[in-house]
Amino acid sequence: MKLLSLLHRWTGGLVGILLAIIGLFGTVLLWEDSWILLDGANDPALNEPAALGHAIEVAEAIAPGLSRVTFAGDEIGLHQAAYGDGGGAYIAQDGTVVDRWSGMWERPELWLFDLHHYLLLGETGKTVTGVLGILLLAFTITGTILWWRTRKTFRFRLWPPRYTASAIVRHHRDLGVVVSPLLIVAAATGTLMVFPAASAVLLSPFGQEDSEPTLPTDLAPVGPATDWAAVMTNAQAAFPSAEPRRLMMPSQPGAPIAIRYRQNFEWTPNGRSYVWIAPDTAAVVATDDPAKSSAAAAISEKFYPVHAAKVGGVVWRFAMTFAGLALALLGLLASWSFWRAEIGKRTGRPRVASRAGRAIGQS
Repeated sequence: MKLLSLLHRWTGGLVGILLAIIGLFGTVLLWEDSWILLDGANDPALNEPAALGHAIEVAEAIAPGLSRVTFAGDEIGLHQAAYGDGGGAYIAQDGTVVDRWSGMWERPELWLFDLHHYLLLGETGKTVTGVLGILLLAFTITGTILWWRTRKTFRFRLWPPRYTASAIVRHHRDLGVVVSPLLIVAAATGTLMVFPAASAVLLSPFGQEDSEPTLPTDLAPVGPATDWAAVMTNAQAAFPSAEPRRLMMPSQPGAPIAIRYRQNFEWTPNGRSYVWIAPDTAAVVATDDPAKSSAAAAISEKFYPVHAAKVGGVVWRFAMTFAGLALALLGLLASWSFWRAEIGKRTGRPRVASRAGRAIGQS
């Protein structure tokens, strides 16, 4: 038990600030649809193929190198265009360009997303966040084990009543055990999204993840002959009752256009129903229907919407908000008390801080 306490304290002290960053900015992103205050953001989504085709034409005209267009939906009534150079634009459903940016720092939702998912470090940062998720799972388990010895003194508090060693310890211990079920859900779903190989192993009893269908590689490129209204009309015919969510330009020469749809049984906001279209003829060349996928694929599809509170209504969103803010507070106090204690040891400061640092590890 002493070794467990030592590991909990030292590891928490070292990575607490990073976990606090992920928790705090993840919470802000939960409410993204509430603070994107642009004209048309609250407009209801119109999914007519001709109107969507016009939006794609507008996105192409804004700048070269169009990468994808995410269509207006329930969360935000604007189309979002993204370009290969990192720029983008919001387009109203009538074709008006509402906002244009040349880099992610010009739109808070973009750099907040990057900070939460990648720590602004690209793929390396993504791996780091996955490791942090594993550590968070370990913290919740070890913290609960260490709390069990002091369970009779439990008292729920949102904030430490005082900034003394004993008050900080009790707060960390008791708040941590209350929020631990939510943190386990958030950490597990986030980690499994970062490490799909681990997800495949864990879900192997439910079948294998479905592979993408074989796609043609010799199609004509997107060009003047591409009829975007026809593209959207033919794609919609593959999933007549589904909601169009995202169009992705060919990833390489000869590849088809990919369009994502969301069927009513899918939890993922942008869906995982795919239609691939030939750019020159607007003919459907392949589809992928998650209704025919394995149980493993159906389970993994739910990781993101559960993690980001895209399902469960306002109740689950508030629950994940509580989890994110609690993680931010627990991480900050764990790091602060740990480093205050360590600095106190080296400078001869009073032992009250040292006791706080040690006791956090016993929560």
